[in-house]
Amino acid sequence: MISSVFFDAGETIVDESREYGTWADWLGVPRHTFSAVFGAVIARGLDYRETFQVFRPGFDLAQERQRRADAGKPEHFSQENLYPDAWPCLAALRRLGVQVGLAGNQTARAETILRALNLPVDVIGTSDGWGVEKPSAAFFDRVVAEAGCPADQVLYVGDRLDNDIRPAQAAGLATALIHRGPWGHILDDKTISDRCLFHLDSLAELAELVRRYNESAG
Repeated sequence: MISSVFFDAGETIVDESREYGTWADWLGVPRHTFSAVFGAVIARGLDYRETFQVFRPGFDLAQERQRRADAGKPEHFSQENLYPDAWPCLAALRRLGVQVGLAGNQTARAETILRALNLPVDVIGTSDGWGVEKPSAAFFDRVVAEAGCPADQVLYVGDRLDNDIRPAQAAGLATALIHRGPWGHILDDKTISDRCLFHLDSLAELAELVRRYNESAG
């Protein structure tokens, strides 16, 4: 049975389109140009941070985050940047009696924002807070520890085959791939995706899928 469901944050729960746009503005390049290069970087299998190097060689993301904050333009998201299906899905899973968590590669600032949103979740963990980031096996070991149940009873939901699905499967977790955001639409590897328990176009369907799965398993 599925006892615990953990979600990636960016492009799974949080729509990051606005934030990508503000980075384009900060770099002084048209938003559509930034998006095009971003997609090309992902399609080549590179780290998304290489996008910044195209426009500004030697770009230091941590340093620029601080510069933005100092200039009164920090990275930010709010309730309105959540995908519309996120909150209802989290709440529906909790009504099923399933533990719900968020665990993603996020900054300490992003973790503070996530906690302030008072989402219907039991656990919130970030790479900054845990001191380990995806796709490290240690990250998913921490997810399992937070879940407090065997790895095969934990479902990890994410949009990225490389950072979310593949390492979660390697750690023994069940996985659900949501097809949205740049990674969800660009990356494709059937050897990984075919091993997913669920394929989602929306989080609206997840709680019912989990309910049916647990009923059949029970």
